[in-house]
Amino acid sequence: MNPLEEGDQLTLDFDKLAKVAETSSGVLPCAVQHADTKELILVAYVNQQALDHSIETRNATFWSTSRNELWEKGATSGETFELIEIRVNCEQNSLLYIVRPRRGNICHTKNQKGEPRNCYYRRLNMDTGKLENLDP
Repeated sequence: MNPLEEGDQLTLDFDKLAKVAETSSGVLPCAVQHADTKELILVAYVNQQALDHSIETRNATFWSTSRNELWEKGATSGETFELIEIRVNCEQNSLLYIVRPRRGNICHTKNQKGEPRNCYYRRLNMDTGKLENLDP
């Protein structure tokens, strides 16, 4: 079990944006929304190369800030996104990809049944401070 991905302790990475600024210049945050359910399913980063690739292939593609490389979501897991629409915020400093998962859900993590789930599968219990798994 990976404690970060499956544990009940809240260990937020408040330094993420500083790390991104050090290693990956020229990126924007990109929220990813399910076209049918309107659920927010992922937040990632996009640079010009990822945006161009997304437009060309109609596959949601991002810039991996941890690996410093182009990241076509689902290339290894098979949980790819059909890119339906791209929206730009008023200040042109973030994007919204509206997508449709091609099969099932989208996260690289799996529940106990071995099925992929959406990335926001845990809820913070505001009384206990613990994370509660909504799709164990």
